[in-house]
Amino acid sequence: MASKGKPSPRSAVKPLSDEQVAKLAQHHHLVEPLHDLPNEPRTVNEAEIAAQNPKATRRLLTGCDVVLHNRSKVRAWGLENIPETGPFITAATHVTMYDVFVPMVSLFHQGRRPRYMAKAEMATWPLIGKWFQAVGMQPVRRRSGQARAIEETSVDILTSGRPLTVWPEGTVTRDPQKWPMSMKNGVGMIALEASRRSGKQIPLFCAVTWGAASINHLWPWPRKNVVMCYDTRLDYADLLEHQDSWGEWPDAEDADELTRRIRVRMTQIMEEIRGEKAPDGYWDFRTMKRVAD
Repeated sequence: MASKGKPSPRSAVKPLSDEQVAKLAQHHHLVEPLHDLPNEPRTVNEAEIAAQNPKATRRLLTGCDVVLHNRSKVRAWGLENIPETGPFITAATHVTMYDVFVPMVSLFHQGRRPRYMAKAEMATWPLIGKWFQAVGMQPVRRRSGQARAIEETSVDILTSGRPLTVWPEGTVTRDPQKWPMSMKNGVGMIALEASRRSGKQIPLFCAVTWGAASINHLWPWPRKNVVMCYDTRLDYADLLEHQDSWGEWPDAEDADELTRRIRVRMTQIMEEIRGEKAPDGYWDFRTMKRVAD
């Protein structure tokens, strides 16, 4: 079943200008994330790399590097926030299919190998679908009525010590101006329940990518600017204070609140990257309308 609505065309937004990238560089240390350890030296998680088909992962990473470099000028800040060890959650924006690869490549080059909650259809893509499965893709069958089983698998990944990357919007944003839209509360459920079972707050980070929406994949030249922010850790300790009162799973209200905080923070970061103010409210995928926050 196809997702309802269509993403807005490239003409709906302006390319990320060199002037705006220069402004960002005045406030952040921008690096090129398409090679290993672009920041200061750090400990590479060799055990995690060895456990996730290292040859297939390296080949996919090399291919992604070539495509990203040939089609865009990728810069990033905040990569030092990526933990060197232990579980963590990356909640990433989903403006285009292209920008899915930017946080993946960045994390791989920082010596981590997260698992990925991605739509099951990707596993059927020729050639690259097999690669995705080999390097940690966890297929998600959308609208299958198996949300709890998917969340359980995600919690197991985190409690086993592995990082996890999710796209909370569930599909490419349908916001006409490509701002973050409404999100499913599964990411909130996963973070809260994994934290309860682990006995500590699982680190959660927002990864916001902008610029890929303007790329014409048939003729991508001249290369467009693409910038990603890997934000500082999002604190949600207050939502864990009454975890003893939860039932088998966290309260939906708490999961909703954590998911709301992720969406709001993503929007704030995207405002900075784009250099413009987001419209009031947010785009609701259920009604395909902008609603009050």
